[in-house]
Amino acid sequence: QVQLVESGGGLVQAGGSLRLSCAASGFTFSSSGMGWYRQAPGKQRELVASITSGGSTNYADSVKGRFTISRNNVRNTVYLQMNSLKPEDTAVYYCKAFSGTSWGKGTLVTVSS
Repeated sequence: QVQLVESGGGLVQAGGSLRLSCAASGFTFSSSGMGWYRQAPGKQRELVASITSGGSTNYADSVKGRFTISRNNVRNTVYLQMNSLKPEDTAVYYCKAFSGTSWGKGTLVTVSS
């Protein structure tokens, strides 16, 4: 079955950086577009970055220029490099394959001011 395991979250000061990883299994990773989503307390889950199977990327306006999504099809892993973090980036971050409906447990990112 599809498994998505996010890691790399933590507590960081504003202006700092984190790199999130999502290890995927149970489907043909190389053929699937992938997305990173986040859900802040009291807010709806939102898509912040996506990458197609061919490597094209797209970003929410709120993270454009600060976050970079990438993928390694050998390791079946998608990454989210987050720079210049802001307190409003605080959320649980999830990855998802666009070819399916499964979610991982997420990884918590907390940015202190």
